[in-house]
Amino acid sequence: QVQLIESGGGLVQAGGSLRLSCAASGAYGGAFSRGGMGWFRQAPGQERQFVAAITWSGGTTAYYADSLKGRFTISRGNTKDAVYLQMNSLKPDDTAVYYCAASVRGWGRQVYDYDYWGQGTQVTVSS
Repeated sequence: QVQLIESGGGLVQAGGSLRLSCAASGAYGGAFSRGGMGWFRQAPGQERQFVAAITWSGGTTAYYADSLKGRFTISRGNTKDAVYLQMNSLKPDDTAVYYCAASVRGWGRQVYDYDYWGQGTQVTVSS
């Protein structure tokens, strides 16, 4: 069974930074060479929204939501079972539960593009 576990969330002041981590355990590592991993977030009363994704089939490529590009950076570890999200210049509107996701098919901007999900980690940005 594949499990994704997020960490690194917390309470920060506006303008601060956080680095989220996602670690995959189980059968994921080494089994999804053509897949990808990504981050979504969900604020209270809102839909789960795409944040960023990264792929490694044919080369490592990163993708971002248009509104977040320039502040957030996604990266992966030396293996394909870990992904990170560096968040800079945080705003109160960034407050949400952040979810790590993995796809055996590639990547996408929609929830249905992913096959495995973590439990989420809370990010709260105060003013």
